[in-house]
Amino acid sequence: MPPPRAPVAPASPDDDDLSGDLELSILGVAARERDDGALGVVINTSRGELTGVVHARDGDDGAAIYAGGALGGLDGPANAIYPRLASDLAATEGGISGLRLHYRMPGEFEECVLDVLAGVSFLKGLGARRVALVGHSFGAAVVIKAGELSGVVTGVAALSSQLYGTRTVQRLSPKALLLVHGDDDTVLDSAASRDIYDRALEPKRLVIYEDAGHGLTQCADELFALLRAWLLDVAGTAKTS
Repeated sequence: MPPPRAPVAPASPDDDDLSGDLELSILGVAARERDDGALGVVINTSRGELTGVVHARDGDDGAAIYAGGALGGLDGPANAIYPRLASDLAATEGGISGLRLHYRMPGEFEECVLDVLAGVSFLKGLGARRVALVGHSFGAAVVIKAGELSGVVTGVAALSSQLYGTRTVQRLSPKALLLVHGDDDTVLDSAASRDIYDRALEPKRLVIYEDAGHGLTQCADELFALLRAWLLDVAGTAKTS
């Protein structure tokens, strides 16, 4: 698989959530087919190896990146919603490709933002023209920040988000923002998503699930349907460039 060579955009120097001197370039990509038909990828970057799983859809130019929490991982919340969503959308007419991403340095905010931006650059090199970002918990703030910095991103879904890293969420506009939280979250209170929503500009949407915790397992089916429709809307073939 030929690697995209364009460097990922550096962090904005006037953003006090990032140091301002971070930059990452993709040097090469190795891929192998998995038993489930997806591709395991290792993206060699100027800051180390980034791993992930690609669910490719040929002929369409929309894509999504799925990012985990502070520990990283490829499965996401809500009963491993990431592989289920990525597989379904890659097999859907007018659907989108997906990249499930595991951070190089889980828990390091700046490095994880760069990882998501590297994922965007990787997908762009494969032909993606519209990329939606989905992140959970720590990763929700990561994708909000990455969405602010990337012109290819068309929307960001932040699930059970933390507050740190979202200070400049208004810069995300006019990209779509979907915030999802459970009102029984004992790890990060739903007030965090309400605060982000209040500071964000349109287009934005806030969904609070009753009796759902941080992992959103209690609303897994509803969340799957919500994200599936939202991802098709912001990154699918029906979305104009």
